Amino acid sequence: MRKPVMAEAFEFYHLSHYDTWLSIKEKSKDAIELLDKWGVQPNTRFATFSFNKSYALYQSKEFARDFLKSPAVNKVLSSLSESWNPLSLDSLEGLSVETVLCSVLSMGFFDRLISAGVVRASGHIVKCFDECVGDYLVSDELRKMLVWDESDHYELFSETEKKEFLFRMFKHLVLGGTINQYEDELQPYLDVTKLLYKELISYGLTTHTCIHTHSHAYTHAHFTIVLPRT
Repeated sequence: MRKPVMAEAFEFYHLSHYDTWLSIKEKSKDAIELLDKWGVQPNTRFATFSFNKSYALYQSKEFARDFLKSPAVNKVLSSLSESWNPLSLDSLEGLSVETVLCSVLSMGFFDRLISAGVVRASGHIVKCFDECVGDYLVSDELRKMLVWDESDHYELFSETEKKEFLFRMFKHLVLGGTINQYEDELQPYLDVTKLLYKELISYGLTTHTCIHTHSHAYTHAHFTIVLPRT
């Protein structure tokens, strides 16, 4: 009886020459200053890898498992964070990943914030009385919409739309890190969200008139895998 043929594992190679932070800085020094102001940059790390074979959507769990087993990946993650510990074999066997949608291609996705009254026509974010919601002190309607299910605007974006990578990135920037100097206007958040999205997501024409993303994203614990980057 023939032994079953084991599928070739994904192997990963660190592209140490590619510096995402440097690429962002070359595009916009203002963005770097804002990310620092919001407390995002000190706690965000990027690493770029290539891999050895073509990828299909049904392989998301296999891809994530091989990624987290990879000595090259674990070496880089350990260098980026002192708290990183490689997952055990048992943890890897039971690994689950969440697909993050990458289908939004226009910042017009956020226009409803103005029409719904979360942001004024001038671009200023509408203030509200201070509310403690979980770990956040909420002082405006935008943050209230993002973190509080009792907000009048909590359902302004559907649950499916909230799974979009663009929305998650926007939310992450608005809520910021532990030390966060909030903005009074919406535009800086939109500008930096757009810059990061274009930096991380690949897209192109599928017909003469239709633009489509080539990227897929998966999230697990405290990191997100985005692929491919071309």
